[in-house]
Amino acid sequence: MTTKYRPRVLDNLLKRKLEGIGAVLLEGPKLCGKTTTAEQFANSVLYMANPEDREENIQMANLKPSLLLKGATPRLIDEWQLAPELWDAVRFEVDHRAQVGQFILTGSAVPADRSTIFHTGTGRIAWLKMRTMSLFESGDSSGQVSLSTLFNGDLNIEGVNNLGIEDIAYLTCRGGWPTAIDQPRQSSLDRAFDYYDAIVNVDVSRVDGIKREPERTKLLMRSYARNLGTSVSVSVLRNDMINNDEKNLSETTVLSYLNALKQIFVIEDLPAWNPNLRSKTSIRTADTRYFSDPSIATAALGLGPDDLLNDLKTFGFLFETLCIRDLRVYTDALLGTIYHYRDKNNLECDAVLHLRNGHYGLVEIKFGGDKLIEEGASTLKALASKIDLQKMREPSFLMVLTAVGRYAYQRDDGVLVVPIGCLKN
Repeated sequence: MTTKYRPRVLDNLLKRKLEGIGAVLLEGPKLCGKTTTAEQFANSVLYMANPEDREENIQMANLKPSLLLKGATPRLIDEWQLAPELWDAVRFEVDHRAQVGQFILTGSAVPADRSTIFHTGTGRIAWLKMRTMSLFESGDSSGQVSLSTLFNGDLNIEGVNNLGIEDIAYLTCRGGWPTAIDQPRQSSLDRAFDYYDAIVNVDVSRVDGIKREPERTKLLMRSYARNLGTSVSVSVLRNDMINNDEKNLSETTVLSYLNALKQIFVIEDLPAWNPNLRSKTSIRTADTRYFSDPSIATAALGLGPDDLLNDLKTFGFLFETLCIRDLRVYTDALLGTIYHYRDKNNLECDAVLHLRNGHYGLVEIKFGGDKLIEEGASTLKALASKIDLQKMREPSFLMVLTAVGRYAYQRDDGVLVVPIGCLKN
C-alpha cells in the first residue's frame, strides 16, 4: 500500500536551499521522515544502506566516489554517513559543476566519522534540521492562526479549536512520528516505545562506538523526563540517577550519555535569551531541558494518555514539550530561533521566537482556563515592560499558548490566546 505524502513545513525551506546552493544536508531524529521528504525533491536516489548493495557501495565510495554521484539531479544520497568519503566527493562535484541543487544528503542515528572529512563544505553544502511532525503537519491543528501573519503585524486573529484535553493527551503520547499518524490508536502509541527501545539498546552506543548500558540510559532518560522545562544541572541529573544505580556514576559519564543523546537528536535543549533591558537584571544563562518530541518522554516514563489525564502536573510539563516542538518547526520555517528567558527574580518566559530580521514574539505555555491564562498574560506584560525599546524593537506579539479552550482570540490588553490546535507557521 502506498501512503500519500503529507507535506512538511520544511518542504519550502528545502526547495529554497536547493535553488541557492549545490547540496543540502538534511539531519534530524531517526524516523522523522527525512528520506521520504528528500525523495519528493530528488530525481535520482542512491540508498547506501540497501542490503543488496551496501558493501559494494561502501567499497566504491573508497575507490571512486564520483561514480556514486552520477544521476539526475537533485541526487539523493541516503545514509551518506556510511561512507564519509562521500562528503568531500560531493563538495568537489559541487565546485566543478558550478550549479545549484545537485545533491541532498540524509542520515539517521549514526553520525558520520568526521575525522575522515577534509573540507567543511562551507558555501557548498547547507545544513537543514528536520523535526518530528507538528500538529499542523499531522492534520491535528486547523492552522487558523499563522505565526507568519502575526510577525507581519496582523494580530486580528480568530480560530476554533477542535481538540479537547483527551485529544492533547493522546497526541502528546503518540508524538509526531510520520509512521504513527495514520495507524490505529494503539499501534500509533507503540511507535514511541519502539523508538525508545532502539535508543537505549542500540543507538546510544552506535554514536561513537562506546558501549553504553541500556539500564543507565533508561535512568538518565527518566530523570530527563522528570525535569523537562527546567534548567537542572548535570549534577542534579546524576543524583537523581544514582539513587537507582548501584555502580559508581560520575558527572563525566552522565555528560557522555547526554552528548550521545544530543548527537542522535533525542534531546534538544533551549538556549537562554539575552535581551536589552531598561534596568540591569541578572539573566539566567543555563539551557532549558527538552526532548525533541514529547512522546520520547512519555515512553521513558512508561506513560499513556490515561496516565497523563490522572496526573495533570506531569501532563503540563509534557504538553510544554509538545508546544516547544511545534514552535520549533514553525519558527524554523520563518528562519528564526527559539529561546527561553529567566532572570534572577524568577521572571520567566517559556519561548521567545526570534527571527533574523530582529522581530520577536513572546510566548507563555499554559494548560488553559481563565486563571492560568491570566497568569501567562501577566508574565508576558511584565517582561515586555522591561525591554529597552531604545535598543530593541517592541515584541511583534504576546501569546498565551494553551492546550484547551474553544477559541483563539485577542484580549482587550492585546495579548493573544491561542490553542495549540489552531496554530501553524
